[in-house]
Amino acid sequence: MTKRALLVAFLLACFFQIFAQAPSTAPEKISTTLQSRFASGERADILVVFREKADISAAARIAGKTEKARYVHARLVETAERSQARARRILRERGAFVNSFYLVNAIAVSRADAALVQTLAQLPEVSVLAPDPSVPLNLPEQREGPASVAERGAIEWGIEKINAPAVWAMGYTGQGIVVAGADTGYEWEHRAIQPHYRGYDNLGGTTDHNYNWHDAIHEISPLSGDSIPDPANNPCGLNAVVPCDDNNHGTHTMGTMVGDDSQGNQIGVAPGAQWIACRNMERGNGKPSTYIECFEWFLAPTDLNGQNADPARAPHVVNNSWFCSVGEGCTDLAVNELLRQAVIALRASGVVVVVSNGNAGSQGCGSTFGPPAYFQESFSVGATESNDTITGFSSRGPVTIDSSFRIKPNVVAPGAGIRSSVRNGDYAHFWGTSMAGPHVAGLVALVLSARPDLAGEVDLLEDIIEETAIPAFDTLDCSDNGGQNYPNNTYGFGRVDALGAVLKALAVSPVHAPNVPDVEVGISPNPVADAAYFSIKNASGHVVVEVFGAGGQLVRSVSTESLPGEIRVAIPLQTAPAGVYFWKVLTTGSVVTGKFIKN
Repeated sequence: MTKRALLVAFLLACFFQIFAQAPSTAPEKISTTLQSRFASGERADILVVFREKADISAAARIAGKTEKARYVHARLVETAERSQARARRILRERGAFVNSFYLVNAIAVSRADAALVQTLAQLPEVSVLAPDPSVPLNLPEQREGPASVAERGAIEWGIEKINAPAVWAMGYTGQGIVVAGADTGYEWEHRAIQPHYRGYDNLGGTTDHNYNWHDAIHEISPLSGDSIPDPANNPCGLNAVVPCDDNNHGTHTMGTMVGDDSQGNQIGVAPGAQWIACRNMERGNGKPSTYIECFEWFLAPTDLNGQNADPARAPHVVNNSWFCSVGEGCTDLAVNELLRQAVIALRASGVVVVVSNGNAGSQGCGSTFGPPAYFQESFSVGATESNDTITGFSSRGPVTIDSSFRIKPNVVAPGAGIRSSVRNGDYAHFWGTSMAGPHVAGLVALVLSARPDLAGEVDLLEDIIEETAIPAFDTLDCSDNGGQNYPNNTYGFGRVDALGAVLKALAVSPVHAPNVPDVEVGISPNPVADAAYFSIKNASGHVVVEVFGAGGQLVRSVSTESLPGEIRVAIPLQTAPAGVYFWKVLTTGSVVTGKFIKN
């Protein structure tokens, strides 16, 4: 055995000896990838995942997008604040660089060592410690676009193919709707997309990037190839407070969603819509934590300081032309599940999550394997040629990575030779499912501009798009009757049709938000002596009152059923020590939180 092998074996033995002194479940929480790295004496970027998950199922019964978003946001934040309290305190004491996420109840920690992981693994509220690997973007093929309008026509072929101009003629261009993109960044001053940026006032020429832009890039990626990781090597730097694209990919996707410079470059599906954005990749290299950070920001955008989150400013649809494949570093299924939980939460808040299905079609059947494309909750999009046939690179189903064998993609859209905006005010042709997804995100905006009352009804919107797609079939048998099933694992439900989708949406019965008063909670006395008396008004369904200690531990829980008028609930606290306590009242479709002092 070599000296190096002996050293690694010795370190592994030491590593497991450390954990042998901890509760027996502690080592089982740590991914094998992390165990190997720590045994080699390395540090690692990690994700600390917490056991408790907020119950946001009631959001499905809430009408109105803003109401859904506020409910989901409140539930997620309250759960994370309580369950992460001890871990945050430990991380502060260790001086660790952390990023806490309420969206999935997890904390990203940079350059953690074995000792810190040992401490975190012993916390009963922690369920998994997983790697946070850097991931390169599978860039689409690209070519510079032709110089003159005469060489290409005023409206790009993909826009024509899905019948978007016919919808424009009806007066629906995406007006009043906000689309969003998570990508390499965006050259916001490009003349094709600047007029549509929500942070830009076309009349006054003024700009406000608060709630309209977020940069999730806080460090230089080790995959960028710099000999010295210097923020100056990135043209956008880090923590950019102005939208910026360090790659071209993001700017191209946004152009396909909303682009129109009013000078003949009609490159976007929904030129009447506004856009907001988040950068989740550093020169094309992201990681699960940057992807999650952007998802979280879209649920409740913040100001440029990351403060004052406002779910009412969330977009209607988010385009995701990226994926985190096993082959690129997302080797831990716990990480994939974390990304899935992010998609689930965003959908529950009323946001449509459009995802490019991947460019691994050359591998044949079962090539949809990168998160978030393979998730059931993602609206995944394959790519077609101008003659409506599938491109050779478009990934196919069925999904095998989770043994679900579900059909993917959901639908297909133009993705070959798509001309759109790139940096420096230019245009270029790109090939990839990254180009197909933005067509569908723009389509969502068209449908909602025709039927704004459908905002937040994610399942219904996806059903409309699927049911009006133009069916297509293939000869390759991907467990779908030789490609002849409908839907199938090559085209899904077919190539999207904007006109058909809007006409169907116009025929759908109205969705009305009920006029339900807010739940009101009062507590007396405050400070509390022997008991806290809760007065609850406007509650519906099952009611739960919970009281937690300052460290997040549950102290008391009382359940009851709602009654007309006011409910009164007494929480005995005679034996509870003095101090600050937090409370939560859960009812059907609502959650209210607060705190009190016990003398």
